[in-house]
Amino acid sequence: MKLHELADRPGARKKRARIGRGTGSGMGKTGGRGGKGQTARSGVRIKGFEGGQMPLHRRLPKRGFKNVSFARRLNEVNLEKIQAAIEAGKLDVSATVDAAALVKAGVLRRSKDGVRLLGSGEIKTKVDFAVWGASKSALAAVEKAGGSVTILAPKPQASEQPA
Repeated sequence: MKLHELADRPGARKKRARIGRGTGSGMGKTGGRGGKGQTARSGVRIKGFEGGQMPLHRRLPKRGFKNVSFARRLNEVNLEKIQAAIEAGKLDVSATVDAAALVKAGVLRRSKDGVRLLGSGEIKTKVDFAVWGASKSALAAVEKAGGSVTILAPKPQASEQPA
């Protein structure tokens, strides 16, 4: 085989359909746009328009609440990642491990609003954590290794209603 003999498999490269090039092409006259009117023109189409009838998205009631602006963005860190950083010598175990320490060690890129500790993997070293939240399995694993977890999140207050 020589360089000039190289070629694609037959049918590998399909030519694009040239729209609006005569009735014989099968894509002539209206060019696949149907009849006349707004939809035949370029650039204009009203999404969700129902001919003047109240559209479905406006007929349905609004429900719920999206807590986007008030939601707390947390970093989630598994115990196995922290153990790997300790074994690599990046994380100082003598001090309390918090968001700033994890960023400095390279476990996290930025601290965001806090850290939530997750229990995937195991931790073998005694470590004291100060984090925003922790899963039950993470709490159990850290306490089993002899460490402690301080939760920084405020406790939810029970709203009192007058009787």
